[in-house]
Amino acid sequence: MNHHVYERMPAGAAADLPAGGFHSGAPTRFWRGKRYVPVRVKFTLTVALALAWGIASYLMAQHWIAELSLVTGSVLAHLIILGIAILPGFMNAFLVVGLMLDRRPQRAEIATYPGITVLVAAYNEQDSILSTLDSLDKQDYPGPLQVLVINDGSTDATMRRLRSVSYPWLQVIDLERNGGKANALNQGLKLASHALTITLDGDSYLYRHALRHLVARFLSDPPNTAAVAGAVLLRNSRLNLVTRIQEWDYFHGIAAIKRLQSLFQGTLVAQGAFSLYRTDVLREVNGWPECVGEDIVLTWAILKRGHRVGYCEDAVTFTNAPTTFGQFIRQRQRWSRGLIEAFKAHGQLLFRWRMSTIFVWWNLLFPYMDVVYTVFFIPGLLLALFGCYWLAGPMTLLVLPLAFVVNYLMFHIQSSMFRAQGLKVRRNPVGFLVYALCYGIVLQPGCVAGYLSEMLNLRKRWGTK
Repeated sequence: MNHHVYERMPAGAAADLPAGGFHSGAPTRFWRGKRYVPVRVKFTLTVALALAWGIASYLMAQHWIAELSLVTGSVLAHLIILGIAILPGFMNAFLVVGLMLDRRPQRAEIATYPGITVLVAAYNEQDSILSTLDSLDKQDYPGPLQVLVINDGSTDATMRRLRSVSYPWLQVIDLERNGGKANALNQGLKLASHALTITLDGDSYLYRHALRHLVARFLSDPPNTAAVAGAVLLRNSRLNLVTRIQEWDYFHGIAAIKRLQSLFQGTLVAQGAFSLYRTDVLREVNGWPECVGEDIVLTWAILKRGHRVGYCEDAVTFTNAPTTFGQFIRQRQRWSRGLIEAFKAHGQLLFRWRMSTIFVWWNLLFPYMDVVYTVFFIPGLLLALFGCYWLAGPMTLLVLPLAFVVNYLMFHIQSSMFRAQGLKVRRNPVGFLVYALCYGIVLQPGCVAGYLSEMLNLRKRWGTK
């Protein structure tokens, strides 16, 4: 599996809220004509079945481990097989069962929509910023709207493009020097005048009803919800093979993980590309931290204070993905560094007794699994070409049926969402085959490089998203 996891209101913000605050009404007990199953029951069942699969996988792998032990020793053989087969199998089984049990609760009918502030941090976005603003202008959001575009010292024509347009809801903050994305967002947060703040990248394009859907999901979710991640899909997926591969990662893997994490009340990344936050909570945690992975570190700060972070699968924005393998690797290195930064700042989440804690531990295991995959399994694939099946052989094929189930389930769920939105899943068989068979070979070594960069405290910069 490809991986990648009631305080005071600000002055003047109360007027933005519907009667009764952010959330009102008792939670419904029946959805779509089916009896409501408590989330904790779903969680217990998901963990139990995934553990059963993991134990069965370990028992079936005994002969494999024994053969590898003759080469590496028993301890290292167990660590290798655990990292390349048993743990990924457990995670895949958890994903399958969780997604099968997931039932998206219907959004409540919203009589009055609160005001929202949209922050757009822009650095050298001359080719896309006007399109992003046009997508905001086409939204049908029925409440007050404030859009703050922060030009973060761009050296191209971004500021000139911004001066060429005039919208009643638009304010532009022109920073003379590039200070990084976190600083740009925090400058905008100082001027946010509404109770809800949404972040949007400067090269993103909002699909219809995206703002309305995102806010409605927030208002319909449990009262302790402090943030909701939107759905990010690719805008430039037809450009070349690199973007075609990533289209499946966004469409399949990232969306499925966020959906599962939301079900169990702890989406681990409200991504900066498109997410909603309570403005008072943002100010309570002092906004975005100055680091590479500012969005994941911010999200973990929100979770550490006991809040819930949700996900809205049909609040869609399209964004540009890296167009070369070099840019792609740098992006994933940045994401991996952000994960290590999150553990450095908020590692206490590992010991919080809540359902979402399993995903924090899940993320803690990623560096270990990525190292094992990079150092042992990829060379094992090469050895298998010469008849040495110590690490990759017939046993490896046993993961294919579950991988098929995982991909089919994710495709079915996402396709249903697309149809409901009036979108069409475009044919991309070559991208899917490369994604399914080769993605990890490129992705996981890049992630290992990102972990090492953070542990060695190498230079940080606002690079590829």
